[in-house]
Amino acid sequence: MRVVVAGAHGQVARRLGRLLSARGNTVVGIVRNPDHRADLESDGVEPVVLDLEQASVDEVAEVVRGADAVVFAAGAGPNSGADRKHTVDHAAAVLLADAAERAGVRPYLLVSSMGVELARTGTPRGMDPVFAVYLQAKLRAEDQILPRPALDTTIVRPGRLTDGPGTGHVTLGHGLELADVPRDDVAAVLAQMLQAGTGNDVVELVGGDTPIAEAVAALP
Repeated sequence: MRVVVAGAHGQVARRLGRLLSARGNTVVGIVRNPDHRADLESDGVEPVVLDLEQASVDEVAEVVRGADAVVFAAGAGPNSGADRKHTVDHAAAVLLADAAERAGVRPYLLVSSMGVELARTGTPRGMDPVFAVYLQAKLRAEDQILPRPALDTTIVRPGRLTDGPGTGHVTLGHGLELADVPRDDVAAVLAQMLQAGTGNDVVELVGGDTPIAEAVAALP
């Protein structure tokens, strides 16, 4: 399997890249910073330096062409301002979808966030305004990508991400209560979804008691 990961130097994305490459898959990682190439190579990932805030659909499609799946795991980062939430968390995710369509790659795995539905009714009182923009950007990306008939899209909304060791057990579902989930387990779920070929669903992800393979297999 050949998988293209956007935002490949992110904390979840690097874990995913290592998992996939260790299983014998070819992983191509899109990064903006050329200094990150060595890290990806050490993970067994083929780096491609491309700024998704500046790239054209054709440029991204050239990277994606021939892949079996694409994963959007990029993010503007916690210290970025509101503008980059729109250009990365929304626009870059849509750009990758456009490129996948153009290249004829159907499976699209989008890493989103629990809480995005709050953005449908405005900013909750007391919420950090930049975080509110982040949720709005993620929601806009979801709304513009999932309905596309040319893509088989799975949207994963993790809960609060932690750096603790993965347990290999999670809860996947709809309408879950916000809870913690290790980044290790998020990456393992993504890898299992790619293997299983899930598509056209929005699922929330938190820590739990169900083995990851069983949790993914139980999805509709």
